[in-house]
Order: sequence, then structure tokens, then C-alpha cells
Amino acid sequence: MSDSERQAKDAASTGTGYRVLARKYRPKDFTDLMVGQEPMVRTLTNAFETGRIAQAYMLTGVRGVGKTTTARILARALNYKTAAVDRPTIDLREPGEHCQAIMEGRHVDVIEMDAASHTGIDDIREIIEQVRYRPVSARYKVYIIDEVHMLSTAAFNGLLKTLEEPPEHVKFIFATTEIRKVPITVLSRCQRFDLRRISASDLVGLFTTIAGKEDIEAEPEALAMIARAAEGSARDGLSLLDQAIAHGSGFVAADAVRAMLGLADRARIVDLFGHVVKGDVSAALAEFNSQYEAGANPVVVLTDLADFTHLVTRLKYVPDAADDPSLSEIERTKAAEFAQGVAVTALSRIWQMLLKGITETENASRTAGAAEMVLIRLAHAAHLPAPEDAARRLAEFADGNGGSRPSPSAPIGNGGGNGGGAAVSYQGNAMARAVETPAPRPMPSAPVAMLRAVPNTQPDTQAIGRIEQKPAEAPKPLVPVNSMADIAELASQKRDPKMKALVRTFVRPVRLEPGRLDVSLAQGAPGTLLNELAVKLKEWTGIHWIVSLSREEGQPTLVEAEASAQKQRVADARQDPDVAAILAQFPGAKIIDVRVRAPETDDEEEAAAPPAVAESVDGDILPGDDIEF
Repeated sequence: MSDSERQAKDAASTGTGYRVLARKYRPKDFTDLMVGQEPMVRTLTNAFETGRIAQAYMLTGVRGVGKTTTARILARALNYKTAAVDRPTIDLREPGEHCQAIMEGRHVDVIEMDAASHTGIDDIREIIEQVRYRPVSARYKVYIIDEVHMLSTAAFNGLLKTLEEPPEHVKFIFATTEIRKVPITVLSRCQRFDLRRISASDLVGLFTTIAGKEDIEAEPEALAMIARAAEGSARDGLSLLDQAIAHGSGFVAADAVRAMLGLADRARIVDLFGHVVKGDVSAALAEFNSQYEAGANPVVVLTDLADFTHLVTRLKYVPDAADDPSLSEIERTKAAEFAQGVAVTALSRIWQMLLKGITETENASRTAGAAEMVLIRLAHAAHLPAPEDAARRLAEFADGNGGSRPSPSAPIGNGGGNGGGAAVSYQGNAMARAVETPAPRPMPSAPVAMLRAVPNTQPDTQAIGRIEQKPAEAPKPLVPVNSMADIAELASQKRDPKMKALVRTFVRPVRLEPGRLDVSLAQGAPGTLLNELAVKLKEWTGIHWIVSLSREEGQPTLVEAEASAQKQRVADARQDPDVAAILAQFPGAKIIDVRVRAPETDDEEEAAAPPAVAESVDGDILPGDDIEF
């Protein structure tokens, strides 16, 4: 009888209450951790066998992948002791002296601390004081700090020295979901393990095993739904399985799980995808309304549609992906059929439109209507040519007469104009050849798109045909951009006040050179600002720009620079003797603004006179300054 079964039997016999599956089937040793975490287990196995045991470990990963459980198992392995074995080992099949207390979190030498509620330097100072003392009964004193990224900066700094040179009897094990928030100085002192998301197939196998141990009958499709909803988290999946068992009174059915999670029927998602690919708008809307009336969430429907699109695209390049046990039979067969018949360009277009449509639907006040509009766009786009097809057709039209390159005697155009003897120029293979059109012929019944090129040597000659090729436009002159002020001025000239305001308020320049701009952003900047700025700069200057986000702080924004300059002018004004005298004469008066007044001169005087006196470089108040009180 295993540990989990023995605990379940004891709980039932003593009446201690029901334990949720996530706790009941928590991994007890490294054998259980082999589900999804094979690289980490292999590394620890080799390290323990060779005696290369690190002083500190950093465990990172998403919620529910087993970080805290792994920390306890690792503490158990460090302090493993039986009658036959008295050394650190990862072979924990036989319980040791300290194993039960460590796994239950009550061992005196294994100290667990939640950094979310102990964030200050005082908590770390207490640890530093305690590490001097040897463990009471175990081999190592182990400190497990969960959610370590929530420690304060002072706490991290206080831990550095002890973490780098701890006593031989002390080991540190950290766990975090936000590895980027942990200082690099701490990471460099730890051996890091990235716990991976558990695959859906592994979760299905885990749920099947647990359902068998619990004598619960579960449909494979239902377990696959729970595995997909868990998104790689074993704890989330077991919680959902617990809920599904209670929802179905001991029987886990696919329909019950679908209703519990608000999911759409996967088979009906496949049908909806087929209607979208065919461009059948009415059938797609009817299928969506049917799913919506059955209780499906519109956002979930679009998300499942995106997942199936991804599956079809993946099967085009990885056919073995159809063997995933989390897929239903209809998903497996229909996805393979669509992979053979739908082009990658169409799948990519559907994917991009769905990603945008899901966000629109989530933010819409009427989610069902927004989802219907997304489906209408998808079905309409199914009739549009692929980009390469459109480019090829344009090239064919450019060749003339619908794609067949005319011979020197073939007509170009539909006649008319100056008559049959009109001379035109035909451009092909980068070589201009003179072609003479024959007598006009009758127009066909269906409209035909014709192209006529106007020769550069005859600017007054009009092209004959329904579609005229415009002469090439002269390249736009390059606009010099040397500072953020130039960009703001350029936005003002182009009548784009929104971009001007965004540039002035949020952009802090780090490096500016032709075609490249490195910046940092002030707090509150829109997420799409850099992309929009790159597009605008290319449109305004005529060259391609790379606008990237830098980790450096950068120079102040234009608004910050102007505010700083204004503050300096006010400070300089206070130092002016006349202003100081006025402020002293009128108690309560204060300076609210300092402006530089431009001299009023005629055009002739302005041309002959020297430049007007402006504010000096050092900020002193000069003649011409306007000071408001």
C-alpha cells in the first residue's frame, strides 16, 4: 500500500475529514516528480551521486508545477537517514527518520518562510542570526523561502553575504513565480532549476491514474478537457478534477465538465472552423448561436477556434502531433484533413484575425455581437486571395492583357483615343519597346482591365484603357531628425497632435541616429507607442526607422525638460535684486511664471539689427524677460 493510499485510509477511519486531491496525491519523492520534470531530476541525481551538492537552489516556474513540493523533497533528500543509509540521496523509496516531519512542514531543522508575509530586513536578520547554530537532529538546517521575489531590496542585500558563504550545515532553497524580479546578485549565488509546464498528455495520464485509485469512472474526453484547462499546472488540474467529481456525483462525464467550465463542444468547434474556411457566413453564425444558447462563452468559443487553427497549422509540419492523447478523435481526424486542404497563408490570416478578435470580444460590452463580427470578418476573408496570389495577379496586369505578355503586334488597350495609329510605349524586362496598336476592335461583353503605360518622352499623351498606370512619384526628400524636439516639430507639421503629445510626454531619448531611435518610456506610456512612432517616422522622413526600448534611463522627456528649465528660470528670478525687492515689498506675492519676451521690430530693422537679447546660457534673467507674479 502506497503512502497516499495509507493516508486516505487513515483519514477515512479516523474521520479527520476529506483531503482534496491536490494535497492527497502530492508527490512524495523524485519518482513522482518525473512527471514533466525529468531534466531537473536527472541533474539532481547526478549531483547527489557525485557529492556536488550546491549551497542554494532557486526553483522557478508557473503556479502549480510543484516548486514548494520539490523544495520539501529536496530537503528530505538532503537529510535522508535510515538504518542502512546515512547520506544525502535521491532514492527515497523507503521513508527515513525525518521524511514524514519534513513533508508535513513541521520539522524543527527545515524552516519554511513565506516571503509574501515576511518581506523586511528584520526577517532576514533573524535568519542570519540563526544560521550560526547547528541543526538539532538533522544533517542540514534547510531554509525554504517561498515567493522569494517579494523580499524587499534591503532584505535581498542583507542575505547576500550569508548566501554566498553559508556555514557547511546550512542549505537555502528558494521558490518563485517571478524570476525576473529576483536580483541577479542572488541568482548568481544559486543553482537554478526551471520547472516546466506539465504537458497535457502527462496530465491526462496523471488524472487517469488518480481516478483509478479513487474508483472514479471518468471519460477520456472529460479528462482531456480538464488537462487543457489546467494549462500545465498539476494543482489546477487536480482542483478541477475534484470539482468535476463533485459536479457529476462520482462520475466525470464530458458533457458535465463542458458545462462546468463553460466550454464549447470540440466537435462543434471543428464544424465552426469548417464553415469559416468555406466562407459560409450564415452557417458560421448559426453554429455560433447554437453554441451560445447552449451556454458556451463567446470568448471561449473564439479561443477554442484559435487553438484548433493552431493544431491544423502544426499538423502541416508535425504530423505526429495528432497522437496527443488530449485530442479527441474528431479533432485528430478533421485537423489532419484541414491540414491537407487549407493553405498556410489562410491559416496564418485566421490566426492573426482571431488574436485581435479575442481581445475585442473581451473588451466589448456585448460579447456575443463582437464574436459574431469576428466570425463575419473571418468568413469574408476566406474569399480574398492570398498575398502572393494578389501580387502575382498585379504582376500579370502589369504585363498587360491579363497576364499574357503581348507580342509586338498585339493590341495594348481597348482602342479609341487617337485611332488605330496611336503609338504607345510597352515596358517589359526593364527595356522599353515601341509598339503600334492596330485598328480598334469591339469591346467584350464583360469588363476587362487593361493597362497602358505613358512614355516619359510624351508627357502629354494620355493612356488608353480603363486602368491607367500612374507615373512614378518622385522620392520624398529626407527630413533631418536630430533630436526629440525635431520629431515633435515634425508631428506638428504633419498635423498629428496626438503623436506630438505622446512624444513630448512619454519618450525619453537614449540614442538617436538616422534610422534608429533607442528610448525609454515614462510611466503610463501606451504599449503601442513605439510601433506607432516607427510607422510615423517612416511616413514622415521617407526612410525605415527602428525604434527600440532601452534599459537605460535616458534623458528627460520634452515636458520634463521644459518643466525643469521653467523651474530654473523661476529660481533665477528670485535671485534678481529687483524681483527680490518687489517680493519683499509685497508680502505674500510669489512668482508663478517667467517668460522670455520676443522683441517687436519691423522686417527691415529685423534684417539689419543684431539678434534680440535672449535668456543667457546660465539662466540669468536678462532684459526682455517677462516675469509673472
